[in-house]
Amino acid sequence: MVAVVVVLTLTLALVTGGRGGGPSSRALASGPSSSLGVKGPVHTAARTGASGEVGRLLRVGLPVYCGGPHGHEVAFTFDDGPGVYTHYALKKLTEADERATFFIVGRNIDEWPGYLQRELRVGAVEDHTYTHVALIALSPSQITYQLQATAQQIHAITGEHVQFWRPPYELHNPTVDRIAQHLGLVDILWDDDSQDSLGASHTAIIKNVEAGLRPGAIIEMHDNRGQTIRALTTLLPELHRRQLRSVSIPQLLATDPPSPAQLREGLSGCAHEGEVLTSGPPE
Repeated sequence: MVAVVVVLTLTLALVTGGRGGGPSSRALASGPSSSLGVKGPVHTAARTGASGEVGRLLRVGLPVYCGGPHGHEVAFTFDDGPGVYTHYALKKLTEADERATFFIVGRNIDEWPGYLQRELRVGAVEDHTYTHVALIALSPSQITYQLQATAQQIHAITGEHVQFWRPPYELHNPTVDRIAQHLGLVDILWDDDSQDSLGASHTAIIKNVEAGLRPGAIIEMHDNRGQTIRALTTLLPELHRRQLRSVSIPQLLATDPPSPAQLREGLSGCAHEGEVLTSGPPE
């Protein structure tokens, strides 16, 4: 509870004009401005006629914590970038021939030009709001802006339609969920937390990730942490040793999506995913 109060306090300070490079409360309430370089409606699955697995997940309207347990795929995900360490994450993923998903903070895009295209070469680029605020502290129009602005920037730069998003601090409520669903965005959470955002050392990050490294797992990490980059040196070869591979969120959900029962059970629906593989030759 204390942590949530702190987060909400920081959020309100940011929205009302505290430190940070995000837009003012007036800009948040009014929606995207021309200064963002993006205009018009969000081009999302909801507005273009969602079909297939994304459409099913949108209709269910529940967060996704993991994929199914039937394959050999996991999803490494990185929040809060792009930033100073993103280059190293991309380099290690490329060298290991693994894929990942980057949940982008919109205000970072202009500070790190060219990174979205580089991230797309190793996976998917999705929405993590514009200023990384606790959305439950905002009005509906402000929530809409936080999601729209980043989705529009990603589309304007890459041509890709954003289909997935992740709430900062894992904070969401029925209002946030309803707005995201209307915008065609599926909420992606995780069942394997590296705890790098809590200051875990690289050895602790390795231990935390390996504990939940099984088919269907969605692993939460941050590409703005040097210790996370260091941990990848061990974690990426460990995937191969366990006969696993990391794919993007779109690929994981297309090839082995969570069952209706898993979605209904939330995080506990991931407790009985496939057996943890600790030995044996890779396929």
